[in-house]
Amino acid sequence: MLKLFKNLEKKDWLYVFISFIFIVLQVWLELKIPEYMSEITELVQLNGTIKEILVQGGYMLLCALLSFASSVVVGYIIANLASNFSKNIREKLFTKVQSFSMEEIKKFQTSSLITRTTNDIGNVEMMLIFGLQMIIKAPITALWAIGKILGKSFEWTAITGGAVLVLLAMVITLMIIVLPRFKIVQKLIDSVNGLTRENLKGIRVVRAFNAEKYQEDKFEKTNKKLTNTQLFNQKVMSLMSPMMYLIMNGVSLGIYFVGASLINEALLTDKITLFSNMVVFSSYAMQVIMSFLMLAMIFIMYPRASISADRINEVLNTKSKIKDGKETKSSEIGTIEFKNVSFKYPDSEEYVLEDVSFKANKGETIAIIGSTGSGKSTLINLIPRFYDVTEGKVLVDGIDVRNYTLDALHDRLGYVPQRAVMFSGSINYNVGYGSKTNYEVTKEKIKEAVNVAQAEEFIEKMPQKYESYIAQGGTNVSGGQKQRLSIARAIARNPEIYIFDDSFSALDYKTDYVLRKELKKYTKDSTSVIVAQRIGTIKNADKIIVLDKGKCVGIGTHKELLKKCKVYKEIAYSQLSKEELENE
Repeated sequence: MLKLFKNLEKKDWLYVFISFIFIVLQVWLELKIPEYMSEITELVQLNGTIKEILVQGGYMLLCALLSFASSVVVGYIIANLASNFSKNIREKLFTKVQSFSMEEIKKFQTSSLITRTTNDIGNVEMMLIFGLQMIIKAPITALWAIGKILGKSFEWTAITGGAVLVLLAMVITLMIIVLPRFKIVQKLIDSVNGLTRENLKGIRVVRAFNAEKYQEDKFEKTNKKLTNTQLFNQKVMSLMSPMMYLIMNGVSLGIYFVGASLINEALLTDKITLFSNMVVFSSYAMQVIMSFLMLAMIFIMYPRASISADRINEVLNTKSKIKDGKETKSSEIGTIEFKNVSFKYPDSEEYVLEDVSFKANKGETIAIIGSTGSGKSTLINLIPRFYDVTEGKVLVDGIDVRNYTLDALHDRLGYVPQRAVMFSGSINYNVGYGSKTNYEVTKEKIKEAVNVAQAEEFIEKMPQKYESYIAQGGTNVSGGQKQRLSIARAIARNPEIYIFDDSFSALDYKTDYVLRKELKKYTKDSTSVIVAQRIGTIKNADKIIVLDKGKCVGIGTHKELLKKCKVYKEIAYSQLSKEELENE
């Protein structure tokens, strides 16, 4: 928890200091009130005038109003402090996740990262808002009030001390019972979040297979477990309120009971002093009890906030394995070279790729083909450094990709993923997405990219054309339309190297043919790397790389591979007839 508070800025610590000053003022004013109560009691006993009583009452009222004003100022400052702290932590958490490689993201899981960015930060913020006030006010009030009553009466002090011990014992017992279950609650919130996301993303499949009841039962199981755990926690914590009132009222009754006995046995001249002391002691005793109650509330809030803080720190302290290099410039343009590249996923013993070597020169089109699970997507994911190679080197423009700054490396690339990703916003926003050093994506460039990607036809039919809204995930456009917009996004960046990861699979043959033809003209000075399943998509490539079980089993043109590569020939014959291939 304290590690997380190290993220407070200098101005935040100034706010904490100002709050401290106002809280001390507030405590002083609150502890002055019993003194005026004692004065009023003595005035009543000694037949003081109404004017004298009203003056003391006025002082009490002034103290109460000033204490209230001080409390408002402290509340306002700390609310601002907590809000800014949460904003900064959310920003740091988001930025940190942005820097993660795929390995770290898979380690935490998306649902858990969302919970940590929302629910966990909310728990820490609540602790900061209420806990900071209490943790400053409670000890000051307790020590000051104890100092006021110390030596007044052994009997009254013993009653107050006994009540404090009972209160502390109750809080410690509750913490021992509840603390482990708070960890379970946060993990169950992750699970509920994950199940909800899974259901929403797969809603079409769920409905198509009449699996609504199955999903409901699956959700209900986790939801019920979360509810029961929370219910147990709340039931245990609900004991606090009646116990607090019992202790407070018990202390008051004990003080007045003992006080009545002492007054009864005292001499007539001492009775007034004893009664006045009893009223003051009772007020201060309540202040002491309230102070320890505030500390108890901190101990109740702290466990959950502490667990949330640990979960946030776990993300912030995780070091990404993808380290930024220093290179930004290169002597070559548009070249890619794999030198004896082998790769295996973290915590895996088997290699996904083994000893892959090839080179693509500027202006060439390199195609990668192979059976499912042969390592095609893994291979091209090494170029933008979504993962780093286990052995060997990947060179872009003659420099190892690990030596580039990530910005400089990504500036050279136009990446179209296997699964087209759309962000909520207009078509202009989606196609012109991202930034590139010394290059601005203009509206003219967007239109040109859309035209090459064969997306102009359906965009022109939309109500607001290029300003038409695309829903998050592209749920309001078809798969083929998403792919074309995703391709247009890469084209609009005007990169040195294009990477297409099976990006034409949702297109019909006619659109695929026209798009590739236009793309070839437009990208003649750029290098293209295409992963595809269709022979028709890659047969005109300058170089085709055939993968089988992670190994490169053939490199050459379409005609060369038909003659000398058995794996390629099997793929080709599974898609085209012998006559079609012979007429190529």
